[in-house]
Amino acid sequence: MKDNRTYYDDFAAWYEKERHGGYHAMIDELQTDLVKTYCAGKDILELGCGTGMILREIHPIAQTAKGIDISPGMLEQAKARGLDVVEGSATSLPFEDNSFDVIYSFKVLAHIENISEAMNEVARVLRPDGVAFLEFYNPRSFRGLIKRLKRPTAVSEQTHDEEVYTRYDTLEEVKSYLPETLDVSSIHGVRVFTPAALFHNIPLVGSALRGLEWWSRDQQFWSKFGGFMVVRVQHT
Repeated sequence: MKDNRTYYDDFAAWYEKERHGGYHAMIDELQTDLVKTYCAGKDILELGCGTGMILREIHPIAQTAKGIDISPGMLEQAKARGLDVVEGSATSLPFEDNSFDVIYSFKVLAHIENISEAMNEVARVLRPDGVAFLEFYNPRSFRGLIKRLKRPTAVSEQTHDEEVYTRYDTLEEVKSYLPETLDVSSIHGVRVFTPAALFHNIPLVGSALRGLEWWSRDQQFWSKFGGFMVVRVQHT
């Protein structure tokens, strides 16, 4: 097991290898679309911005758009995109209280062991009328099942995806991590029907799955089965 900084520094060179098309691009589009309508003219924070692929889409419409990540290797690529990013931890955010109107975090929170402390930090820096989109890995999903059965996948020449702390959470567990000042206002499921990424490379099957994923993301019933479970939270 590697600490998060080391793991993501190892991963940084390979991170975007497959992210510019097909399944991976669709996931980014589904996530970006969730938050984009809330960001116009607002102060935004991406928690775990990685190489800045989503932040670059938010930056042009926001008043300010900042990113934070624990990995210098990932941040080097985000900085090369001209983005306003800093190195830091989700459990100790280097920002003043009530700094942001919108906070979002994708593919990050499942790898933070002290998740309750991270949620307290989100509550601290989120403005009273702000909104946060927080993504967790869902055990009650195709993705959760496949992850339990599959063999490790390389993320660099020296690292595979089982070498980082990873947690899968039910909705009930997610709610237990939130401080009393935050409440879940909606749930969105990303990757509900896709068994594995390779299915998106099959003609007709891929386009059908893409349509289903966009349709199901905000459906009250189906969203609960998203491999990536996004909860929208606000101050109570």
